[in-house]
Amino acid sequence: MKKITKDSSLGEVMQNNPQIVAVLMGFGLHCLSCPASQVETIEQAAEVHGIDLDMLLEQLNEATDDDNE
Repeated sequence: MKKITKDSSLGEVMQNNPQIVAVLMGFGLHCLSCPASQVETIEQAAEVHGIDLDMLLEQLNEATDDDNE
């Protein structure tokens, strides 16, 4: 599985890894269906919502790793 990075778009990541929606919601990213979220990067979403980027990336990648085990 391709690693999720700060430059990954939310739309692409959600499309390829639907299981991460729960992680994103847990961080308070509730507007995942809005048009901007489809092109917004993980870094941009973290910045706008005041989320620790490193922690978010760690949990997103853990969620995708768990799916591949």
